[in-house]
Amino acid sequence: MHAYFGCNAAAEPVYSAFLGTPQICVTKMSTRNCQGMDSVIKPLDTIPEDKKVRVQRTQSTFDPFEKPANQVKRVHSENNACINFKTSSTGKESPKVRRHSSPSSPTSPKFGKADSYEKLEKLGEGSYATVYKGKSKVNGKLVALKVIRLQEEEGTPFTAIREASLLKGLKHANIVLLHDIIHTKETLTLVFEYVHTDLCQYMDKHPGGLHPDNVKLFLFQLLRGLSYIHQRYILHRDLKPQNLLISDTGELKLADFGLARAKSVPSHTYSNEVVTLWYRPPDVLLGSTEYSTCLDMWGVGCIFVEMIQGVAAFPGMKDIQDQLERIFLVLGTPNEDTWPGVHSLPHFKPERFTLYSSKNLRQAWNKLSYVNHAEDLASKLLQCSPKNRLSAQAALSHDYFSDLPPRLWELTDMSSIFTVPNVRLQPEAGESMRAFGKNNTYGKSLSNSKH
Repeated sequence: MHAYFGCNAAAEPVYSAFLGTPQICVTKMSTRNCQGMDSVIKPLDTIPEDKKVRVQRTQSTFDPFEKPANQVKRVHSENNACINFKTSSTGKESPKVRRHSSPSSPTSPKFGKADSYEKLEKLGEGSYATVYKGKSKVNGKLVALKVIRLQEEEGTPFTAIREASLLKGLKHANIVLLHDIIHTKETLTLVFEYVHTDLCQYMDKHPGGLHPDNVKLFLFQLLRGLSYIHQRYILHRDLKPQNLLISDTGELKLADFGLARAKSVPSHTYSNEVVTLWYRPPDVLLGSTEYSTCLDMWGVGCIFVEMIQGVAAFPGMKDIQDQLERIFLVLGTPNEDTWPGVHSLPHFKPERFTLYSSKNLRQAWNKLSYVNHAEDLASKLLQCSPKNRLSAQAALSHDYFSDLPPRLWELTDMSSIFTVPNVRLQPEAGESMRAFGKNNTYGKSLSNSKH
């Protein structure tokens, strides 16, 4: 459950998305920078370069940098750590706990108190936080407890303050829910809803690409959550499969807001060492520090391709130069005609890069051609020039989603897409129908669900 982390994780899989970070105020952004989205953002803090994660995934055959598979490993460090799938088999949430004392009694479990939560098992440990699976004594529900150790000399980590302050104001079905905050002299504990796995672990369990219908539902939920935060002028800045939690019903939730930023003082600039290398856009790789919601949309494109193809879109093996070469190999080496302003970016030196012409995405990832409109949507997300990338709101209206029930676009923020009739995950290859329940009718009924 990766997305609980935002720190160095232990070798064993853990709830990484919760070991992340928080944030504070939001003010309006100006200038139309992304297709269909207002926003220009200028950063506040500096994120160190060590926020990188290397991931295990078989590489595509379209790859001049191909190396033996055992050299490409998904290392769960810094902002990541997976949750073992075995934890999902331990059962359902506990029923509500009966209170034997009156609400006014000092012995009653209360929110904001450390003894109101029981630790069940340790899920993972990072450089400044440990995540536990726990149970609330207030209502009996399973929770994830992110316990942040406070250093007397250093005080509360700013990343933790940012994560808590941001998540307190975000209420959406596709964003992990922060239930409670407990502050003691030694620790700061963030209490999250418990979600049993993440997209990284899900794809590792189902190699070779996910069921096309499930890819569509996961992507729709990702865009839905992003549209919600982007409309509130918040960037996630660390989109990757490890930071997307997946519930046992298939609900996807954005997590680990440790690197998220809201627009603030315009004179400052954001760190360009933000997104994990494989999911980092070329403008940031080339040194741009003035970016907007378009930053997140590149990550969406990379994750979309990875879900369909079963391989990371651009699995750089060495450094930023290697990462850029992999991108340019598919999308073409940029110039002032294809990307106005690219020559002004700090790290763009034309002589450093091989001249590649752009290719159809299906040449790199053949499975995009198997699904109607998938290649077109991916190509509109994976644009080198940030101004050309589709916004989350515009992407939700793309023809790729045209066979989904119209009611999905009418849901309230806190309503799950699975409240719409016939919307269900399909069993992945090799799974029995029992894996997701008996009524998996979504795939068969798409053509009849437009009502």
